[in-house]
Amino acid sequence: MAQATEAPPPLRIGFLGSGFIAKFHAKSFQSVRHAQITGIYSPTAAHREALAAEVNGMELGPCRGHASLESLLGADDVDAIWLLVPNDKRLEAMQAIHDAVKSGKSKVRAIACEKPLGRTLAEAREMLRLAEDAGLAHGYLENQVFASAVERGKEIVWRRAVPASGRPYLARAAEEHSGPHEPWFWQGEKQGGGVMSDMMCHSVEVGRYLLTAPGAPRDTLKLKAAQGNVGYLKWTQDRYAKILAHDFKGVEMKAHPVEDFARATIVFEAENGREVIVEASTSWSYVGAGLRIDLALLGPEYAMEFSSLNPSLKVFLSRAIHGSSGEDLVEKQNAEQGQMPIVEDEAGTYGYIGENRHMVDCFRHGTTPIETFVDGVEVTKMVMALYKSAETGQVVELPDESLETYVPVPARQGLARGGA
Repeated sequence: MAQATEAPPPLRIGFLGSGFIAKFHAKSFQSVRHAQITGIYSPTAAHREALAAEVNGMELGPCRGHASLESLLGADDVDAIWLLVPNDKRLEAMQAIHDAVKSGKSKVRAIACEKPLGRTLAEAREMLRLAEDAGLAHGYLENQVFASAVERGKEIVWRRAVPASGRPYLARAAEEHSGPHEPWFWQGEKQGGGVMSDMMCHSVEVGRYLLTAPGAPRDTLKLKAAQGNVGYLKWTQDRYAKILAHDFKGVEMKAHPVEDFARATIVFEAENGREVIVEASTSWSYVGAGLRIDLALLGPEYAMEFSSLNPSLKVFLSRAIHGSSGEDLVEKQNAEQGQMPIVEDEAGTYGYIGENRHMVDCFRHGTTPIETFVDGVEVTKMVMALYKSAETGQVVELPDESLETYVPVPARQGLARGGA
């Protein structure tokens, strides 16, 4: 009889950040085994303590708030960091993690970082360099790759359809909602741009993933060309710019606009030498029930389709039913009456459970995640190529050395007035 090997201990995780995305991750960990959230740091004491209390309430700890990043990194009950801070704070935090690990002040051995890895390609490459120099295992948190529909749909297509008729050649991805909740998303120098930076990273990477054969190296598809367009459809209009200025201090869409619509066509060369394409669109100017994710994968004799706003569960609420606004039915919910779709398990549908389960398993067992900082760099390269294409009105052919120092127009405007 074979002797059972001893399983590694649970992964003890420290959250760096306590905002919207941190709360989404915390919720997802209710469905992830062999993990504990043991510490949280953010500069706002009330926020970190509230999230720690929420984590403990879900019995995912024991978890405590830390008054400094140094305290979190030096804690003896933290094995890995989930980096969930705003984009303009990410590289600074990564440098601090690198320094603490290299100096022996921290025993952290792994890091998972929310998208995007960097506001520019230079930032993304430095994030990767710092992780590798510190000897950290690293994972890139691209949730849509791990969405249950993506995982199941890809498995079926590549197992049943591809052997009979050939590999897929077109992936379509769209993600839309009515706009972010925090002011820094609307500020180009802090966020890195507008909706292209914020959401196109999801769409191009889930498209690339669907077009890549299961188990194949991620560089199987060779990036050849990128064509992008951006639009300023809603939030630069006087009425809506005033709403943003009222709701979010420092957001000046008339003086410093960021795009609220983006479109992309990415061309790759596949392993068989043929071209395959990712076609994507994203927007902050969509007003529907809430967040909408549409995905499709097409090949010679088949098609796979998914839409997050076509769930099995819906409710109808008449005009006689009144209630306060919220997001209890779907993320970025826009109404409280009428025919309403309900995403029954947002953490699973959007991929947060799958990605966190995967990262925990890889970090515990010493295996490489299917999404690493290397992929984060590639995603940033695609987004920078799309921004450059939108700015010049030309298709960007890859490789393009100018992308190494390229800064998107909205971020460039912010830097010119003293931004981060």
